[in-house]
Amino acid sequence: MEKIFEGNKKWVAEKLALDKEYFKKLALGQRPEYLFIGCSDSRVPANEISGTQPGEMFVHRNIANMVVHTDINLLSVLQYAVEVLKVRHIIVCGHYGCGGVLAAMSDKSYGLIDNWLTNIKDVMRLHEVEFLRIKSEEQRARRLVELNVIEQVRNLSKTSILQTAMKSENPPQLHGLVYDIAEGILTDLNWQDGDMKRFEHIYNMESTPAENPA
Repeated sequence: MEKIFEGNKKWVAEKLALDKEYFKKLALGQRPEYLFIGCSDSRVPANEISGTQPGEMFVHRNIANMVVHTDINLLSVLQYAVEVLKVRHIIVCGHYGCGGVLAAMSDKSYGLIDNWLTNIKDVMRLHEVEFLRIKSEEQRARRLVELNVIEQVRNLSKTSILQTAMKSENPPQLHGLVYDIAEGILTDLNWQDGDMKRFEHIYNMESTPAENPA
């Protein structure tokens, strides 16, 4: 832990050297423009890979950057980011070499996490034809990382939180990105809102008036 505390002191000194009011300004509150939903992998620090500063990006991370509709943690972060912080952009960011994706591709059992990895296996099922046509195991894994990001952005758009937000004048924009650890580069998968248009008859929800308790 000594390394942690020494690192903290060094970081504080560096920030104060640039701006003596740095921490006082941060303490006044946050107005981030971005919500970043990324992988828990220690090699993918949201602020560093995006070049953003503290206060500019709200962050949620889990194994394989999943958007699971029963995950109260994620839904709470999403609701707060959209309804309170009024973020303008919501990013789902995967990364090549993701351990969660590689584990889902294998036929091994890993215990409790198998329940979480089932969500990635569902992505494999949805894209099975394309997935099996790729002969290279490495390229198959890279493509699954991309397909997983796309499906998680779709899952975002299906949440009641986003369904409601999309009816507002300035709804947040959704983005799917992939980070290449070997190169340090972010790539936009160019997910478009129209991607879900053909499923509007299934997923779009209209508000219904509250019932009279009497």
